[in-house]
Amino acid sequence: MEYLGHTQTATYMTGPRLGGSNPQTFLPSISTMQSSYKSYDTYPAPSPLRRSLTTLPWRPSTYYQTARVNPSSAITRSVPEPFSAKNQLSDLDNVKVPPVFAAARNALYTRYTPNDWMTSNQGNYLASDRVRSLAERLRFDTVRLCRETDDKTKRTQSDVGKRLGERLGDIQFWKTEVQHETDNMITEINALQEAKRVLEKALAETENPLHISQECLYHREKRQAIDLVHDNPERELIKEVDIIKRCQEKMRNTIDRANVQLGLNRAAQHDLERDSSDKFNAQNLDEQCFGMRNQSRGIAFHNGVHRIDRTVSVPESWAKFSNDNIQRSQSERAASKQMRNEIESVLNSCANEMWQEWNSVNVALNQRIQETTDARNRLQTHLSKVLQEIFDMEKNIELLKKAIQDKQAPMQVAQTRLDTRTRRPNVELCRDPVQHRLVEEVGEISETVESLQAKLRMAENSLQELLRTKASLEQDLSIKNNSLFIDREKCLGMRKTFPMSPRVVSV
Repeated sequence: MEYLGHTQTATYMTGPRLGGSNPQTFLPSISTMQSSYKSYDTYPAPSPLRRSLTTLPWRPSTYYQTARVNPSSAITRSVPEPFSAKNQLSDLDNVKVPPVFAAARNALYTRYTPNDWMTSNQGNYLASDRVRSLAERLRFDTVRLCRETDDKTKRTQSDVGKRLGERLGDIQFWKTEVQHETDNMITEINALQEAKRVLEKALAETENPLHISQECLYHREKRQAIDLVHDNPERELIKEVDIIKRCQEKMRNTIDRANVQLGLNRAAQHDLERDSSDKFNAQNLDEQCFGMRNQSRGIAFHNGVHRIDRTVSVPESWAKFSNDNIQRSQSERAASKQMRNEIESVLNSCANEMWQEWNSVNVALNQRIQETTDARNRLQTHLSKVLQEIFDMEKNIELLKKAIQDKQAPMQVAQTRLDTRTRRPNVELCRDPVQHRLVEEVGEISETVESLQAKLRMAENSLQELLRTKASLEQDLSIKNNSLFIDREKCLGMRKTFPMSPRVVSV
């Protein structure tokens, strides 16, 4: 039977191990028993659940002492086995027997019975198990309570951090909205100022596009040969000159009323910038709170701070304040856009027509340039193909000449063989298969040479046609390059940007 808290190898449970033919019955001294124990803890339980913090798990750190117990019941037997041979005086060691042995041997009864001894030990074991069980349960409850309180504190702190994060998200949202509206208002103010400046300078700038249109018409008269056509770009240029001259009569009497609206726009911008600055400071403070941890520096006790309430708004009124500023700014921007529309309406009768016609001329020129470029590219492609074909045809002619020349040696061989075989004597002059094949070979070589010479004449004629086509393509290609230079470099070079800016930026 094994009890919790001790091992079966302990000497106090099993006694000394006896060996040999003459086993000893005496108990070991306490000094020998003490040296048999290990000086370190080998208990396998985890460190949070150790039953003792001592070096030995089965007894406390203080040195154990013997206790005197008064017997409460009489002992009926003095010797368990009086007739045993080991209980004879002749088998006892006089040196190791206690001095009280003679008195104990002569006594009529002992203090306790073995049953009492076993019962006492069993009671000690049960009491030890009960006390240790209660202590272990208490330790488990303590650990569980510590963990529950830690988890609850962490959950509460995490929830506060989550709410701070949500608050930072709200501040960032409204800050972004306010900043976006501020940027839109700044853009609108700049656009209104630009519209005012454009309106004042529109009339004086109409001379420059008129001069450019007339200059384009003059340059396009320098086209050559087949490219000197009355095409769409020329018609659009003439139309543009007429529109500019007609618009110069309309742009005489216009100054706008944008100064009042500019003042209102700047007032709304000031309110938005002040709101954005307040949100920036609040965001910095909440980010500082959101970044605080248990290990952060600067944390301290502030008793009673949770009973102080200096708030001046609730989330609804806080959001309504920013929303009202944004709506006020949006209304001012709408009024500013209406003002710019009024400015633009003055320019619509002349400036927009000039701009549209300017774009129309540019589109027509680009289309014409694209058509001319495609034609030139196709001409270049055909020219490159013709040049390649001329090169290939010259190679082909050389190949034909070489092939005709190469047939001379086989013809000479065949004819020499026939001539040599004519000198065979008498009956050896036989028309054998060799004779037939030599005759056929001479005929085939002759036909081949004639066909190669015919192909050579055809190739030379084709080479002449290719040369004439090359000259025609090169002439047409030079005409297209001249037209492209006029339209792309001289006309579009002056028309890359509109020389006046009468249009007001509008959304």
